[in-house]
Amino acid sequence: MTNAVHLEKITSDNFDIAIGLKVRSDQEHLVAPVVKSLAEAYVHPGVAWPRLIVDDDRPVGFLMAFFDIDYAGDGTGTDIRSGLWRLNIAADEQGRGYGRFAVESVAAEIRRRGGTRLTTSWHPGGDGPESFYLGLGFRLTGEMSGDQTVGELDLR
Repeated sequence: MTNAVHLEKITSDNFDIAIGLKVRSDQEHLVAPVVKSLAEAYVHPGVAWPRLIVDDDRPVGFLMAFFDIDYAGDGTGTDIRSGLWRLNIAADEQGRGYGRFAVESVAAEIRRRGGTRLTTSWHPGGDGPESFYLGLGFRLTGEMSGDQTVGELDLR
């Protein structure tokens, strides 16, 4: 990973590159493909924050974040969350710090917006990314989101 790692908005110029990013074949059951994320971003405008992760001019991954959603869904606003919705690091780019960069970038954006915690979820089990997230300081909340474990990172 170089010092030139940055995030780029998804545009018509980099759309095909973004949807061409693939995780390892043994990880495909753990994360939706980028094209599904971009479809979800389209139907959730103002909520989804999709970004291409680029090192110099080389695309290495994709993330999608969300900000200030009413997680409880009851309209009371008692459980407003922001976090990492999706993280796809290209198969041949894994293990180089891009996942950490992605989480740190989302954390920085949440802080910029006034937030103090980052929420994400992952498939439980030895083949999933739990050790990655726990290694970054996430704590298990005890919640599940569908079949996924929910974790959060205190940003204070």
